Amino acid sequence: MDDKVKLGISMCLLGESVRWNAGHKLDRYLTQTLGQFVDYVPVCPEVEAGFGVPRESFRLVGEPENPRLITFKSKEDHTDRMLSWAEKRVKALEEEDLCGFIFKCDSPSSGMVRVKVYTAKGGVVKKGVGMFARVYMQHFPLIPVEDDGRLHNPQIRENFIERIFTLKRWRDSVAEKPGMGNLVDFHTRNKLLILSHSEKHFRRMGKLVADGKKIPTRELNLQYETLLMEALELKTTVKKNMNVLQHLMGFFKQQLTSDEKQELLEIFDQYRNELVPLVVPITLINHYVRKYDQPYLKLQTFLNPHPVELKLRTHV
Repeated sequence: MDDKVKLGISMCLLGESVRWNAGHKLDRYLTQTLGQFVDYVPVCPEVEAGFGVPRESFRLVGEPENPRLITFKSKEDHTDRMLSWAEKRVKALEEEDLCGFIFKCDSPSSGMVRVKVYTAKGGVVKKGVGMFARVYMQHFPLIPVEDDGRLHNPQIRENFIERIFTLKRWRDSVAEKPGMGNLVDFHTRNKLLILSHSEKHFRRMGKLVADGKKIPTRELNLQYETLLMEALELKTTVKKNMNVLQHLMGFFKQQLTSDEKQELLEIFDQYRNELVPLVVPITLINHYVRKYDQPYLKLQTFLNPHPVELKLRTHV
């Protein structure tokens, strides 16, 4: 990719002192590690909607599906003000070509999931969604989103980063030449990556590409992108990855020595039994791809879906 991936992000995660108490929530993984490969578009709903720093804190009150945004002590209702600003902000973000958004967990404006909602009976349920986060996700249903809390989970982090890099590659491909040739090329390169997430989507997308000449280009690209994002949102598993690894091994049937084949099978067993992370069999496969010069596998993004500096696929 020529350019960095562009991501929206809650401003406080970048170290900006914009929280209600004039504090911040700097996340060094996001700024120093992932930040090497992305350009952030910072958003702070409460500051941008006109509330100062410091300010009275907010909470969600009412029904989890449709709560109100109420100040903690004075009990002022700022729901309409926040929603009006949010609708305008997401329209403006259309121009940014974002490939993802990282929200601040637990925030009444930016929390993605499980935000506290204070009910009329005085109870608290963690079933809410922040006011701005809800508007954003409704406006951009295909764009990957996560929050800083969930990204501490290595599997969720890996899935999110894989999705944002794939979406960037897809958009670059469409921008280069939005026709059948680029679609076929993109699908060819990403077949095994898609298969590692969903065999069902893999088959549907293959049929869509095969029938692509019958569909107007814009509609074809929209259908493909929808299926692509749906597929990658489904988590990979050891079983799914093993299926892909066995596919990969099949390309070396006539080339691997008996010792190499045995070594590969042993590594596969170790991965299947969760004794080693996915990066171990992938590293060995990549070695054989170079050694035996497999041109088709050199193109497969499954083997290198994101920068090695991010140190993903290392959890067991």
